[in-house]
Parts: sequence; C-alpha cells; structure tokens
Amino acid sequence: MKKSLMAAALLSGVVATGSAYADDDDCNVPMASWQPREAVQKMAEAQGWTVRRIKTDDGCYEIDGRDAKGREIEVTVDPGTLAIVGTEYDDEDDAGNRPDMNAAPAGTVAPPDSGLFVPGSKPGVVVE
Repeated sequence: MKKSLMAAALLSGVVATGSAYADDDDCNVPMASWQPREAVQKMAEAQGWTVRRIKTDDGCYEIDGRDAKGREIEVTVDPGTLAIVGTEYDDEDDAGNRPDMNAAPAGTVAPPDSGLFVPGSKPGVVVE
C-alpha cells in the first residue's frame, strides 16, 4: 500500500512539474476552430508584414517574416482568434552582432580619413 501511495505521489509531482515547465504561449484551440492559413496571411499583410513562412508550433500559428520597418520578426498567433500571442524581433537575440539594417550601400559613403583606406587600393594594416 505504501508503495502505491508513494508512486501516486511521485506521479502527481511529475505531472505538476511538467505543467509548470509548459510554454506560456501554447495555444489550446481545437483544430476544428482554427482559422485557415489564408486568414493568417491576410492578417499579417494588414499589419504591413512580409511573410516568409507560416508554421504551427505549440498549437499556435507562427509567422516568420519582416515587419513594415524591414526588421525580421517571429510572431505567435492564436489559431482560433488570430490574436497576437507574442512577438519576437530576431535582432534582439544577437544585437551588436549584425550590421545595421539602415547602413548605406557599399560604395556610397566615403571611407574615413584615417590613412588606412586609399581609394582604388586594398586597405593596409601595420602591426607593431
């Protein structure tokens, strides 16, 4: 009897622990209530987003693309209501490791007047 009580207590602890680690943005919508992908596409376009991919993750729609400002985004959408559950800008994860999206195209800005760059030649470096 003690073993079955201990097993039940252990099992309930595992179930409780598993639910505590569950993702907060999981969508719990029956498949019969899901909006079609075309509706997700239209919602994203109405926001001014360019959609690269629509997939499902944790029971939600996930949109990968760019927002109206050109930033890479990942948006989690409730499949039943098309409400935005979460938004993540990809440049938040690696800020400082990517070139500025608003940088001038190559060749349109003069190099700094530091003596390292001479027009028409390769940059030179001196190590002392």
